[in-house]
Amino acid sequence: MTRATSLFLLAALFPAAVPCLGSAQEDRSATAQKQEPLRVFLDCERFICDSDHFRREVGFISYVRDRMDAQLHVLVTSQATGAGGEEYSFFFIGLRDWQGAQDTLTYTSRPDDTDDETRSGLVQTFKLGLVRYVARTPVGRRLGITYRGPAGEEPPEGPLEDPWDLWVFRIGVSGELEAESRENSRSFDGSISASRTTEDLKLDFRAEGEWNEDRFEFSDGEESSFSSRNFDVEGTVVWSLSPHWSAGATGSATGTTRRNQDLALRAGPAVEYNIFPYAESTQRQITFMYAVEVASFNYEEITLFEKTKETRLTETLQIAAAFEQPWGELDVSLAGSNYLDNFKQHRIELFSRMEVRLFRGLSLDIEGNLARVKDQIYEPKEDIPDEDILLRRRELGTDYELSFEIGFNYTFGSVFNNVVNPRMSTGGGGDRRRH
Repeated sequence: MTRATSLFLLAALFPAAVPCLGSAQEDRSATAQKQEPLRVFLDCERFICDSDHFRREVGFISYVRDRMDAQLHVLVTSQATGAGGEEYSFFFIGLRDWQGAQDTLTYTSRPDDTDDETRSGLVQTFKLGLVRYVARTPVGRRLGITYRGPAGEEPPEGPLEDPWDLWVFRIGVSGELEAESRENSRSFDGSISASRTTEDLKLDFRAEGEWNEDRFEFSDGEESSFSSRNFDVEGTVVWSLSPHWSAGATGSATGTTRRNQDLALRAGPAVEYNIFPYAESTQRQITFMYAVEVASFNYEEITLFEKTKETRLTETLQIAAAFEQPWGELDVSLAGSNYLDNFKQHRIELFSRMEVRLFRGLSLDIEGNLARVKDQIYEPKEDIPDEDILLRRRELGTDYELSFEIGFNYTFGSVFNNVVNPRMSTGGGGDRRRH
């Protein structure tokens, strides 16, 4: 065979050989993917999930940092319970080979649970939800299932007797002291609350107060002290009328130095409609709420309108939407309130917070608040002293309030993040390099 003939045969066979090589590589890649652990994207806020603890306790899966690389997306949300604990919802959302598969599990913590007890319950719920998906991987053959029955007795067949009839009470007191050579501050606060929550009725009553004092020594040796106090007593009653409708009544008594209010009393009815059933509130809700209140004010100082006390009628309309979905989170609300005898004295406020995954590794965070302020009827007539302005003891007159934050986060590199290594990490005391 001549050299020219050999080159001709090689050229003829090469196009046919390349697809075979590519097909073999694809088969090896697919086989490797089937043999590797399940790829899971754990979508859980840091204040809910201890990621290091999850990785240590659940080591039979591959944690990936981006949803695009996962076979299973686990979204974790939470909401407070009437007893003072938290209800955590785990939404297991299948991707790729598991496209269309969905499961939901919940775990409820008690108000007196320690952080370790709560995270152990979360990990256990996470493991249970993974079983269906891991069972069909090679790792599934090495899983074991155990059952821990009641110790020495059968579980109760009916509901447990509750001597408190679902009522939960909380009392808290705290104090703080900070001191330097030429300045010091001290504060005291306390709170008490009582609540009872059922599917049909929610009762919530709370009271809290705070006192602050700041002392300064100026450059000329003169000393001055400034104090402020705030208190708030509130009560709310809400009836569940249907899966979409609620009705209630609210009442409050407040006093605050910042707003020149010695005592402010408010009370009135409210009604709310949710487009989605309230049972879906951990994932999505769009609500419309309307309230009317009688408001009575006693002022510390005479106001711009020559008032030391007055009683007015107010109304409030609020539209709010909240979504927590695989693509991210969104909270938006638009609220308007006014005095019924003078619509020029009003407030319109728009709030928005959004966290969206734009594409692999890139997320966008936006938070903003914009308000048109025309309801500061409590502003004092006399000029506010400079020291009260600097210490924020008094609220200044304004026509608007504005705040806006935006940020991008981009993560790239390895898609796997299973390793936990806490060596030389900063502890609860703060940064080691602090000086």
